[in-house]
Amino acid sequence: MNWTTLVSVDELAASLDAPDLRLVDARFVLAGADPGAGAQAWRQSHLPGAVHVDLDRDLSDHRKPASAGRHPLPDADDFRAVLERSGIAPTDQVVVYDAGDGAMAAARLWWLLRLFGHGRVAVLDGGFAAWQAAGLPVDADRPKPARSRYPGRFDMAQVADSDELAARLADGAGLLIDARAGERFRGEVEPLDRVAGHVPGARNRPYGDNLQGGRFKDPGQLRAEFEAILAGHDPRQVLLACGSGVTACHNLLAMEYAGLHGARIHAPSWSGWISDPTRPVAVGPE
Repeated sequence: MNWTTLVSVDELAASLDAPDLRLVDARFVLAGADPGAGAQAWRQSHLPGAVHVDLDRDLSDHRKPASAGRHPLPDADDFRAVLERSGIAPTDQVVVYDAGDGAMAAARLWWLLRLFGHGRVAVLDGGFAAWQAAGLPVDADRPKPARSRYPGRFDMAQVADSDELAARLADGAGLLIDARAGERFRGEVEPLDRVAGHVPGARNRPYGDNLQGGRFKDPGQLRAEFEAILAGHDPRQVLLACGSGVTACHNLLAMEYAGLHGARIHAPSWSGWISDPTRPVAVGPE
């Protein structure tokens, strides 16, 4: 096993008994639901041996200021503790899944593990829904993995803050791609943040455009679609954003799967950008 972007249900099922495989259930419902719905779903049924992590509790640090966005990055020590209690060691093959499309919050954990230097981590394509549809085994046991040790730290060079984004706006360098739905990007609706619109100059690639039938499109198709948005930009010049730094990771996963390497996440994303009322806001299409 050396899965670093996506893994299919068939590939995972064939390796389910591998001793260095660690499964992580990251199911989460973002808005308008019980914040514990993901954990409750895991308690009812999950892939055999899967532990659960929570977007708000484990993959974010809500003690941080508004400038860090609605889902601020966790501190390295806190994230290390999550990995260690989950039994994840640096050499393990990790597969993370959520309910279906990878956006809530499998891609977020995939990205955080990569930031921490973990190479062998992949998202289950189609998530729990695809696993169930294939008639593969699930259980309701609550695994108690042996605690691991995980020395590591975040590579913050892979993360862009709002000051860097503002500097890019000033000199015209690079490209920002926003993963929110078109109506939110254009400022027609805003169900979560206090200001509607987008960062001036950003381009819109709703993360749902990466999918077809609940699974990621073929890498060649993804590459062609992203290259049309990049319009000649090197992927290493690209910053990816969304509302709070979660679904932006879905676009990063799609780009990496398509062989377009080196984009970075604007971690505060839109919610962090608008925490400073002096920053510019655009509405309407690109």
